[in-house]
Amino acid sequence: MSARRTRLRAVSVLAVCLAALTPTTAGAATDPPGRHELQRQLDEFVRSPGGPPGAIAVLRTENGTRVVRAGVADISTGRRPQPDDHMRIASTAKAFSGAVALTLVDHRVLRLDDTLHKWLPQLPAAWGKVTLRQLLNHTSGLPDYSRSDGFVAALRADPRHRFDSRRLLDYVADQPLLFTSGSEYRYSNSDNIAVALMAEAATRTTYEELLRRLVYRPLGLQSTSLPQGYRMPSPYLHGYDVDPPAAPQDVSEVIGMSGVWASGGIVSTPADMTRFIRGYASGRLYGGKVVEQQRQWIEGSSEPAGPGRNSAGLAVFRYQTRCGVVLGHTGNTLGYTQLIAATPDGRRSLTFSVTSQVTQSTDAARLKKMRALEENFVCALLRGRGA
Repeated sequence: MSARRTRLRAVSVLAVCLAALTPTTAGAATDPPGRHELQRQLDEFVRSPGGPPGAIAVLRTENGTRVVRAGVADISTGRRPQPDDHMRIASTAKAFSGAVALTLVDHRVLRLDDTLHKWLPQLPAAWGKVTLRQLLNHTSGLPDYSRSDGFVAALRADPRHRFDSRRLLDYVADQPLLFTSGSEYRYSNSDNIAVALMAEAATRTTYEELLRRLVYRPLGLQSTSLPQGYRMPSPYLHGYDVDPPAAPQDVSEVIGMSGVWASGGIVSTPADMTRFIRGYASGRLYGGKVVEQQRQWIEGSSEPAGPGRNSAGLAVFRYQTRCGVVLGHTGNTLGYTQLIAATPDGRRSLTFSVTSQVTQSTDAARLKKMRALEENFVCALLRGRGA
C-alpha cells in the first residue's frame, strides 16, 4: 500500500471514528477466567485475522499488579508491549477534562450550572444556555465539529494540519443546537472542547497548565502530555491500520493532535493511565459532594461502548458487568482503542489497550468480541484473579 493511499485511508478511518457509534451487547460467560485463560484469550484476539498487532492490559488490585500482553509494540522490531510505552489515549482524554472541570467545581471556581454564555459569550447565542453539567454528560446538543464538512476537508487535505485548538468550535458556529439542551444524550467531541475553554476562561490559565497542576501532579503522572503535533515520544506502542489481506500499516504519526485537543489528544502510558483511573474513579481529586453529582447516571454509552451495560455520568461511565460495577471511559482513534476502568473506591483497576482502531461502524463483530474480552478481564479483576 502506497504512503499516499495509507494516509487517505487513515483520514477516512479517523473521520469514521469521530462519528457517533452504536453500542453492542457483550457476549456472556459463566465464571471469570484465571491467569492462564486471560493470557490465552488475549493471544487469540491478537492472532485472529484482522486482529490488532499488539495489546496490553494492566490489572491492579490490593495484592499487586499484573500485566497481560500479546503481540508486539512494533512490527518492525518485534518488541513486546510494556507498561511504560507511550500511546494515544483517544477519548479517555475526556475524563481528564472532566477531572479538571470537577476539581474547579470543588474549588468553587466553576459551578455545574454555569453556562456557556457566562464564560464564553463569544460562542453562538443559540448555545448560551448550555451548562457545564450538560457538556460533561453529553446532553448539551452541541453539533460535533469533528463531523463538519470544513473540519473533515482540512484533515483530508493535510492530516498533520496545525489547527487552532481553541477555535475548533468555529467549524459549527453557524449551526443551532441539535436538540434542546438537557433533553437527550448524544456523544459529541465538541462538548469537551467547550469544557476546556470554560476552564481556561474561569482561571485565565491554559488547559495544558491546568492538567499539570490539577491532574498530573496530584496523581503522580510522569509520562502524560497533551501535544499539538504528530510525533510520538519514545518508547511507544505503534498504532496500526489493519485491513487484511494487506499488511498492517503503521499510522502512529499520520495525524496531528491539534484537531482533537481536549477531546482526545493526550498521550500517556498504561502505567500512568492506571494511576489516573484509580484516582479519578475514586474521586480523589475532589470532595464527596462533587462525586455525588458526578455519579448521577443517565442512559448513554461511551464510544466505543465499554463492557456490559453502559450508563453516563459527568465525564465518566458506569459499566455494569455480570461480575459487578466499574467506572471509567473508553476511546478510539487512528491506530488505538482504549478502556480504563476501576472500582468506585479505586482499589482495583484495569487499563486495556490495543494497537488498532476497533469501532462499531468498521468492525462490529470484532468490537463485540473485544467487549466480551474486556468483561472477562473485569470479572477477573473483581473476583480476585487479576493479580
